[in-house]
Amino acid sequence: MPLKKSDIDRFKQRLLDMRAQYTTLVRHVSEEVKSTDESKGYSQHQADEGTDDFDRSISLQVSGEEYKILRQIDRALEKIDENTYGICDITNEEISLPRLEAIPYATMTVKAQDMLEKGLLQ
Repeated sequence: MPLKKSDIDRFKQRLLDMRAQYTTLVRHVSEEVKSTDESKGYSQHQADEGTDDFDRSISLQVSGEEYKILRQIDRALEKIDENTYGICDITNEEISLPRLEAIPYATMTVKAQDMLEKGLLQ
C-alpha cells in the first residue's frame, strides 16, 4: 500500500531533524579531531600519544559511520522530492512501513539490503 502524503510529510520532518543532528555530530567530531592534533605537544609520554591516536582513530571511525548515514538521509530526502520514497532502489518493491518507521532513511527492502550485504548485488 503506497504511503499517504501525511506519512511522507512526517518522514520528511524526521529525516530533516536527523540530518541536523548528524550534521552537528559529524562537525563536532571533526573539530575535536582537529583540535587534538593542534594541541599535541612534544612533552607527552609515548603511551599518552598512543592513547590519543587510538581515541582519534575511534572518533574518525564514528564520524565516518555518521557521515555514511548522512548520505543515506540525503538519498531518502531526494527520493521524497522524486516521489519515489518508500520504493526500493533495487527491486522497485514497496519498503514496509515498519522498516521505514525504524529506519526512515532506508532506500531498500530488507531482502534487497540482505542481498547487497552478502555481495549478491553489485
